[in-house]
Amino acid sequence: MIGLFDSGVGGLSVLRHIRAELPHEPLLYLADQAHVPYGRRAADEVRQLSEAISRFLLALGAKLIVVACNTASAAALAHLRSVLPQVPFVGMEPAVKPAAAQTHTGKVGVMATAGTFESERYAALMHRFAAGIRVYEDPCPGLVELIEAGKTADVQTEQLLQTILYPMLADGVDTLVLGCTHYPFVRSLIEQVIASAPQKPQTAVAIIDPAPAVARQTRRVLEAHHLQTNDSAPGALRCFSTAQPDMLALLAARVLGQAVTVETAVWQPGESKWLALAL
Repeated sequence: MIGLFDSGVGGLSVLRHIRAELPHEPLLYLADQAHVPYGRRAADEVRQLSEAISRFLLALGAKLIVVACNTASAAALAHLRSVLPQVPFVGMEPAVKPAAAQTHTGKVGVMATAGTFESERYAALMHRFAAGIRVYEDPCPGLVELIEAGKTADVQTEQLLQTILYPMLADGVDTLVLGCTHYPFVRSLIEQVIASAPQKPQTAVAIIDPAPAVARQTRRVLEAHHLQTNDSAPGALRCFSTAQPDMLALLAARVLGQAVTVETAVWQPGESKWLALAL
């Protein structure tokens, strides 16, 4: 089984691409909605949460784990690989490299979270790939919460996106990076906001979602570790939420086109602040 986790529903935007890329692989997905959003939490806390979740998924039989959350990848991926060296991990990162390669104006917008922007991982990306590129960053406060509440087409969400995108577009941004796995769920609304901007972009604005590339990388890692399934039947899906199983089930059904049963996972206090997850 492939395990995936995110602070909430956002990782489903990655799961759908992994399912398309690897249709026979059984999947485990956990949404830590008890602690969403991760973007405003301290890096140490995100590392603790990510390690506990990873151990939970491994106990359920995961053979590879996809950290389907940009903030958790930025804060915890190196830590996870250190404490669980036998486990293959695949992480997320804002698509700064392809954005820098394809921009014509030399101006790129990145929508992410504060936790991602403040990370060493993001700083390294900027140093390696964004030389000579002007990058406009917005931590999008409140956007994850609106998406978690299912408000992916609401006026409130549209107005927030306008405050985020209009200044970027006015300055000539022609490439937009979705640096949080929640944001693909408002892609159509982002496109509407771009189309209605008072200062029209001179060229079409490219929107980059890294999820398809993550799905391809997951396949490569599986193959490199000889972990591919031999089963020819469609892979099963098992989902967990730590707080809002009904909302996760609703969005999962919408995204995947089928009814999804969501089980509840419970944080158990112990000797450490976050000891483990238990069914």
